[in-house]
Amino acid sequence: MSDGTLPEITLLDIRKRIDSLDTKILELLSERAKCAELVGKVKRKAGEIDINFYRPEREAQILRRMVDINQGPLKDQQVTRIYRSIISSCLGLEQCLRIAYLGPEGSYTQGAAQKHFSDGVKMLSLATISQVFREVEMGTVDYGVVPIENSTEGVVSHTLDLFVQSPLKICGEIHLPIHHSLMCHSNALTYNEIKTVYGHQQSLAQCRVWLDANVPNAERLSVSSNSEGARRVQAEHNASAIAGQVAAELYKLHTLQENIEDNPNNTTRFLVIGDQKIEPSGEDKTTLLISAKNRSGALYRLLKPLKNYGLDMTRIESRPSKDTNWEYLFFMDIDGHADHESVQAALVELEQEAELIRVLGSYPKAIL
Repeated sequence: MSDGTLPEITLLDIRKRIDSLDTKILELLSERAKCAELVGKVKRKAGEIDINFYRPEREAQILRRMVDINQGPLKDQQVTRIYRSIISSCLGLEQCLRIAYLGPEGSYTQGAAQKHFSDGVKMLSLATISQVFREVEMGTVDYGVVPIENSTEGVVSHTLDLFVQSPLKICGEIHLPIHHSLMCHSNALTYNEIKTVYGHQQSLAQCRVWLDANVPNAERLSVSSNSEGARRVQAEHNASAIAGQVAAELYKLHTLQENIEDNPNNTTRFLVIGDQKIEPSGEDKTTLLISAKNRSGALYRLLKPLKNYGLDMTRIESRPSKDTNWEYLFFMDIDGHADHESVQAALVELEQEAELIRVLGSYPKAIL
């Protein structure tokens, strides 16, 4: 139009445009899926031994590229969620991955596993972290997902301890925002009527201030998981549970209050464990297990090589040695991949200073 105004457009016109775009999107998805199938055929024809169809470093590169070129209106988190689903569905044409996670069903660990692997995998719920390690070690499943630390309550020490004896490697990490809800069996229950609050010990701690203010007289009972707490309150009329909304839906519970965590930025970090060495992705992290020699300035001697080669240490945790009283193992995260020259040089120096050093894994940093 000559006056510069927009031409009239009807709802029918928009829907026809959407239908046309959906057709093109499906055609492109089908083409991408055929490429994924071709990748599998090429790998098999090349006679690769122990073919790894799941390539975390390649997936990370794809997701980062999509975020970099995203111009909206979809948010970056929405774009990565869509592309994880596409990648997972295409991978399923080559190999259906089996993933074990710390259950029961409806746990935050399941949520982390679904976020990372999406829907194109088979999920196995297990009762303990040690069971997840064992099933991966036995080859019953391809990978496991376990919690490692929370931004409010700190490290999950049992996960660290299992790495000491396990041959498994860290293949990836997942950051999952944690939002707790208080839920119960009946929508008629009031705060004053609540006699018991079930929750995992870390979840109870993460909601301490809210619980003190709103249900100060209720007994707080620690259970193996939030999902277990939600399961229990199905049959208890004066009990409540701290869990996520997935658990509320799964166990058909009424939500009394959402987002009761004391820290609105509450986040839990999870690890993907397996027996696969991960190639560099461009933005990686390396986790080390180190036993220091029993001498003055031992920790300083362990940190000095990192400074010498300009490496950032993002986390360090100590755990008591099981062999000798008052001696400790250190778990250390550093930026960079173990194949990089600077990291390799630092590791050479660390070997001279440490009693023991193991690279538990180099893997892509967590993506949205």
